[in-house]
Order: sequence, then structure tokens, then C-alpha cells
Amino acid sequence: MANQKTIIDQWSVKDLEDNTSINVTVEHNTELGNAGLPGIQILGMGQFVTFEPAIVAQWAYKAGKLGTDEYFLEEKSWARNEEEYIKYYLLPGSPLKARVSVKTRSSRPVTKDYELPFEV
Repeated sequence: MANQKTIIDQWSVKDLEDNTSINVTVEHNTELGNAGLPGIQILGMGQFVTFEPAIVAQWAYKAGKLGTDEYFLEEKSWARNEEEYIKYYLLPGSPLKARVSVKTRSSRPVTKDYELPFEV
């Protein structure tokens, strides 16, 4: 069976400085990663961040070693400066969650969490 994508959420944060927006799309996928298991992908700033069981297990392990409730995915995030960014996090625990936080120069941070369709 081929991967089936379902849009979970779409939203944007407008920057009144130059009338641009940072757009975010969150999709549920029936087959992600090498094992072809369900997960979610978040698209922002032209980059996909994939939350599938194998990589999430690694991130959850690293979060446990650091003793944090919010594991920052620095290599997946983008920040021009402290006033303009899109940041991704894994929230370990049960249920596992993906977090995305967006800020433009003229906005407050907008943060949304998405429950992952699996446990590790």
C-alpha cells in the first residue's frame, strides 16, 4: 500500500514588518522511515521535519540523557535571530509530541503541539 498523507493542520504567522508569513503544514503519513510506519511530517520554511519511530527513539534517548522535558531539534530549526525563527522540539513522555514554535519580527511566538501516532 502506498503512503497516504492527511493534512492535520495548516497555519501561518504574519510579519507586519515586510508583509511576509512563515507558513506551517503538518501531515500524518501512513508510511515514514525505513520501516514504513506511521508518523508525522512538519513543513516550514521549505524544509520537512519527519517524526517517525526510528529517529524519534534517538531523540527521546538524547532527551533522557539530558534530563529534559523538551528536546530542541537544533539541526532542523531555523533562526535568523531571536526575533525571527521556526523551532522544532520533541516532547518525550507519554504521549510523545512534536512541537513547533514560530516567531516573526512583529509577532509573539506561536507554539503548537502534535501528538505522535506511536510510542517508543
